[in-house]
Amino acid sequence: MSKTLQKRGKSTAAAVEINIISKKGFWISVNEQEFFLPFSEYPWFRKATIEQIYDLQLLHGDHLYWKNLDVDLDVNSLKNPEAYPLKFY
Repeated sequence: MSKTLQKRGKSTAAAVEINIISKKGFWISVNEQEFFLPFSEYPWFRKATIEQIYDLQLLHGDHLYWKNLDVDLDVNSLKNPEAYPLKFY
């Protein structure tokens, strides 16, 4: 008796994941690419709780959104930070 395997559903692998949080910042994996976001360059996260940092959505494949922190980042700004100078007011 032979059995055939059928592909069921979509992959359950997360497209975005927070990997490590340290005193200096956190590592994030987006579509299998890793980025370090230092708190010195991304101060919106400096006083955030761990739960707030982990409460992250990837929208449209290239838009990172932390609803509870009201923070939006384009993945391209992580890949090419020199093209997206950050300004704080």
